[in-house]
Amino acid sequence: MAVLSLMALAACGADGEPVQPTMNAGVTLGTSGVGTHVGLGLRKGPFSVGYRVK
Repeated sequence: MAVLSLMALAACGADGEPVQPTMNAGVTLGTSGVGTHVGLGLRKGPFSVGYRVK
């Protein structure tokens, strides 16, 4: 929750110009079955923050 809160704060522009968030999702098929993942992130200059859920 803390990571998501910080990402929302940065995305709204409270500390300067708003930052565009990124999101990706995927499905993998393998011998052990089907897997899914979702990733959220923010990038500003040389800094990036990401969160991935399997």
